[in-house]
Amino acid sequence: MKKSVIAVPVKTIERSIFIIRAHKVMLDEDLATLYGVETRNLIQAVKRNIERFPHDFMFQLSKEEFVSLRSQIVISKGKGGRRYPPYAFTEQGVAMLSSVLKSDRAIHVNIQIMRAFTPTLQKLRMPYIQGLQGRSRSHLLRALGNEGDAVCSAFP
Repeated sequence: MKKSVIAVPVKTIERSIFIIRAHKVMLDEDLATLYGVETRNLIQAVKRNIERFPHDFMFQLSKEEFVSLRSQIVISKGKGGRRYPPYAFTEQGVAMLSSVLKSDRAIHVNIQIMRAFTPTLQKLRMPYIQGLQGRSRSHLLRALGNEGDAVCSAFP
């Protein structure tokens, strides 16, 4: 019997990607939901393999970051819900999760998440690149050399 592949819409994943400390990250709770595990189980798996998650792969939000994020999105205020700030996983941390969460679902969801990170990065860069007009654009062409023509032709 063929196992069904888990399909998570890219838009769903993209809505779970935040910019925190100048990194694109996903929160532990969102990742746990996508992977089909409880948040505490995801964190336990990470803590059992903490050497795989250096600070640039995963970090815990400060209380201030948590309060700020809570005001932007719906996160429980504590009464029966989360009592500690969430962990944030960078793209590399998300990739490492697939080696700790050993299930078919984790593999398939991880592939979809990796695909969602790339377009999100491109969307973040687009306004900057499109803003390069005149002098800045010619400066970019000189800096990039032969590759500059291809890059700038992609952005009218």
